[in-house]
Amino acid sequence: MLSRLLAPARRDFDSLNEREILSLAIAAEEEDGRIYSEFSSRLGDAYPGSAALFDGMAAEEDEHRRRLLDLYIEKFGTRLIPIRREHVRGFLVRKPIWLMKTLTLEAARQQVWEMEEAAYRFYLEAAKRTTDADIRKLLGDLAAQEKKHATAADRLELTHLHADAREAEASEAHRQFLLTYVQPGLAGLMDGSVSTLAPVFAAAFATGNTWATFLVGLAAAVGAGISMGFTEAASDDGRLTGRGSPVKRGFAAGIMTAIGGLGHALPYLIPDFWMATSVAAAVVLVELWAIAYIQQRYMQTPFWRAVMQVVLGGSLVFAAGILIGSA
Repeated sequence: MLSRLLAPARRDFDSLNEREILSLAIAAEEEDGRIYSEFSSRLGDAYPGSAALFDGMAAEEDEHRRRLLDLYIEKFGTRLIPIRREHVRGFLVRKPIWLMKTLTLEAARQQVWEMEEAAYRFYLEAAKRTTDADIRKLLGDLAAQEKKHATAADRLELTHLHADAREAEASEAHRQFLLTYVQPGLAGLMDGSVSTLAPVFAAAFATGNTWATFLVGLAAAVGAGISMGFTEAASDDGRLTGRGSPVKRGFAAGIMTAIGGLGHALPYLIPDFWMATSVAAAVVLVELWAIAYIQQRYMQTPFWRAVMQVVLGGSLVFAAGILIGSA
């Protein structure tokens, strides 16, 4: 129910009929093929071996599209339904490749694995929903092929990665850990650290009371954690995306959101107002720079862009809280 409120314009996957499922599969294969071609173009100069592999995967996606399209025409005619993954609940909305100014081989490998794992789960679930033998057979065959493709991420120029990265990135458990815990947790940490700045410092400068300020910060952190946790848990059930249990993701996002908010609230347990405020301001600086680094490390965001987005944005929120509290 909550997921419907958060994404009211989307259809439930279980409500799709066979014609809609095939149309969705065709659109998905077309999109994945374009992404692999873009990977090849962006990384080809530095990693020609990986570029060849991406080109081969793009060709395979095109072959999948052709097989799906042939079956669709045979069953339903030539008019496709204009349905895409963003129209269906449960699919993860990815940042378009063309918006990424920088693309590392490590990031491409992670995305290949996520895409192929999601495709595998999609075909498995779709096959369960059809009673047509021909459609069921094709979807089952494609599921098996997509599962094999997920291992292709481990063949992407391993010699160009240092030993620690090879050991970590080659592990499916590591990738699943990133999807289930790290990504939601980082989103929560960023949200909690920035969103609670204004109420904490507004309360501090409005009251001059450290205990009252701590209570406001505690309430803001816990409230933001609960909200973020429910939002993440309701965003998708993990069945199609392979992102893992929504409960685990919700706890990861919620707990890290609360921690991000508590970081600059805890100093107000110090009775002296200016000492507490000085410590809290120092904690804020550490938090914002740490988040900028984390964005660069895990989200493939260029460091100085992350600084502009997080440090500058957080500083503005911080200043707004002080100005409002001092009014």
